[in-house]
Amino acid sequence: MKLLRRSQIENLAKFKSQEFLTTSLYLNTDKSRITKKEIILSFKNLLRNGKSHIDEIELNKEKKDSLLQDIEKITRFFSQNIGTHNFAGLAAFSCSGQNFWQVFNLPDPPRNRIIFDSNPYVRPLSAILNEHHHICALLLDRKEAKIYDIYMGEISLLKTLIGDVPSKVREGGWEGYESKRIERHIETHLRDYFKACAKMTFELSKKNNFDWFFLGCKEEYYTDFKELLHPYLQQRLKSPLKASPSDPPDKVLKESLELEKKFKMEEEKEVLLRFISELEKGGMATSGLKNTLRSLNQGEVQTLLVTRNFSVPGKICSRCNLLYVDEDICPSCKKNTTPYVDIIDESIEAAMNKNCEVKHITPPSQLRRYGNIGAFLRYKT
Repeated sequence: MKLLRRSQIENLAKFKSQEFLTTSLYLNTDKSRITKKEIILSFKNLLRNGKSHIDEIELNKEKKDSLLQDIEKITRFFSQNIGTHNFAGLAAFSCSGQNFWQVFNLPDPPRNRIIFDSNPYVRPLSAILNEHHHICALLLDRKEAKIYDIYMGEISLLKTLIGDVPSKVREGGWEGYESKRIERHIETHLRDYFKACAKMTFELSKKNNFDWFFLGCKEEYYTDFKELLHPYLQQRLKSPLKASPSDPPDKVLKESLELEKKFKMEEEKEVLLRFISELEKGGMATSGLKNTLRSLNQGEVQTLLVTRNFSVPGKICSRCNLLYVDEDICPSCKKNTTPYVDIIDESIEAAMNKNCEVKHITPPSQLRRYGNIGAFLRYKT
């Protein structure tokens, strides 16, 4: 299964076994950067480290057997599919004791790791999804228009429209009257064609929920065409594309991905500036691990900000599902808390379960000054 939607991660995060641990394995399989031999070696090292860890942790025989079966299942899948696997990354999740199994093909290479925990380790999936925006690219000239869907490093043609706009004419007739009349006729054709393109793009955007809109056309058309766009698309319109309808999809994709990376960096900077401004004026924001977890527990968080690859252990109350840094006893129900390998991953899952947006910030950034984690708040208690 290819990773495409936030709902896939949300559904995966909902799985939790009360009796067995879940094995989560992430593997860099980017054959454009590393050889197949290096991939196989990394995989074997992961499994060897995983088995050593299983021997060390204190679990009953039934739980250890489930984990060993996970490794066998992942090994079989890898052996059968590595030859035909053409994605940059692979993520496998298994809980043999509960007959749970899911595999995701990833568009970006993850950091190699194997983790045994009570539920799937989804943070790398969330980070990858956060890297990509769903883009609509419209390329048009007088003859034709092409509308592309760009997502997760792939491009697909959604629609082609034929312009059928007459060519411009030279001046002629009495004092150029005839040529002016023809030009007005041509301009009417061009405007009707642009209206049809704008309407079709909006209809496709409603179906596909695009995040951003890229427009490629001559500079002389850009302003006039922009005015014909629905406000939904105007709000999502980014800088012009240089590509034209006659360019091959690979060229359109390359330029679009370069722009996506540029705008993503600008977006992160803008988010951080707003976040710091809110903090400094005592507004609707909080920072630091303890404060952020407290706001998550109380349902105050609107958007969670986390430095990419930031990881610290923590505690969770299995009864209340509340997250803590180091509390051995849950302040709410007075029950013992359970240690977790990565409380940041659990905070991301908690945020997603509460329909909060999650922003992964690329280091180095100013978020480090505020504990590498923070949040915009819906309200303060």
